Amino acid sequence: MQHKPRRVLIVDDEPNICRNCVKILSKSDYKAEYALNGYDALMMMEEEAFDVVVTDLKMSRLGGMEVLRRIREAYPDTKVIIITGYASVSSSVEVMKMGASDYLPKPFTPHEFRSVVAQALAERETLLQNQALQNQALMEQEDALRLKPVSHQLIGNSPRINKVISMIRKVAATDSTVLLYGESGTGKELVARAIHANSPRKIFFAVDCGTLSDNLLESELFGHMKGAFTGAHKDKNGIFRQAHRGTVFLDEISNISMEVQGKLLRFLETRDFLPLGGESVRKVDIRLVFATNRELEKMVAEGTFREDFYYRIFVYPIHLPALRERKADILPIAYHFLNQFSLHMGKDISGFDDAAAGRLMEYDWPGNVRQLRNVIERAIILCEKDQICLREIHLPGEADDIGQLMRYVPSNNEELKQIKKEIKEKAIHKVEKSFVQKALDENDWNVTQAASETGMQRSNFQKLMKKYGIVRR
Repeated sequence: MQHKPRRVLIVDDEPNICRNCVKILSKSDYKAEYALNGYDALMMMEEEAFDVVVTDLKMSRLGGMEVLRRIREAYPDTKVIIITGYASVSSSVEVMKMGASDYLPKPFTPHEFRSVVAQALAERETLLQNQALQNQALMEQEDALRLKPVSHQLIGNSPRINKVISMIRKVAATDSTVLLYGESGTGKELVARAIHANSPRKIFFAVDCGTLSDNLLESELFGHMKGAFTGAHKDKNGIFRQAHRGTVFLDEISNISMEVQGKLLRFLETRDFLPLGGESVRKVDIRLVFATNRELEKMVAEGTFREDFYYRIFVYPIHLPALRERKADILPIAYHFLNQFSLHMGKDISGFDDAAAGRLMEYDWPGNVRQLRNVIERAIILCEKDQICLREIHLPGEADDIGQLMRYVPSNNEELKQIKKEIKEKAIHKVEKSFVQKALDENDWNVTQAASETGMQRSNFQKLMKKYGIVRR
């Protein structure tokens, strides 16, 4: 489907400024038009909608303040940016109170102009997505008591998650071995269950290899005969035998020993096994799905993972993207959990306010979908209204996070590297946020002046404000 260009309307009684602004935006795949006064601009908006309106504050026919007021009343989804050659603290405060998206003093650079327009469009897209999901949630709540919650489904419509869904669709009906890899909390078991659910197989077993010792893992998978080891008082059928004609999901496969890897390799090649202490070989028809959050190729190079086993399970690899890599899916997933927990707790919560939705979108989610789920559950417990507000979105504070990370003692070199990286990132975030807040406080929250005093471009300073959710007072 062809992408529809975003439409921007420039309103200024100086034709040269209008033409220059249109020329600047034409390089960014925007469809820009202009009007020389407020009346003409409003007439143009009646004929066709605009995503963003950039209007001069002082014009001879219908000034920018009145244009802003009428657009906010008639077209609340349209973002308005005020430009003016008579910038002052009082005027900037007034237009922001009236609902302007941004305030840009003249003269401005092409880069600054493109940046404020791009930021306004991004805010509009988040707002529209939140509104659409809120309306959908309200409609779904009418039937919520009659609907059985879906236990296993992938939420989102981003290109990355659509690629995962497409790969599931292609491999599900086959008997091929699948390797799922990605960070913790990205939903590897969810994908394994989706593969199974779309296959003709009937039984599903999930095994966390990271929580079992080698002997116990062997016994769980292959089973054992009476007397095979101390405590084996009777024969036990292992998971492989119980899962005949089913699917077995082996999570955290990187944690198993080289010996067990060798036995699994043989099983993959023959689909038969010998129970511990047994004498007769058992043959089964099962499909194996493996998962890991480690770089197996690197482990092979280090000699901690068998190369032949690696290539045997690397038949159909599916990468699960981190949540920060599919930002467009954050709000749909959040609404999924909101509906789920609201129904479970007997609360009538319709959605998130704009500030809360913006905060969810801005956060990097190091714990991925699992962390988002926990945050939404907590927010619903705290919420006493029909919408979740920003103050109920409790995300780890930078200082608290750093303290917790410094108290954590890593158990291997990979964990040490990861902890050092996270401490560095969170410390930088803390310094950046304090830097922006201090500059704003010292310049009476005049963004242009604060940026100038700190030696930054206004657009870059605004990006830092947006990054840390700092809103003009």
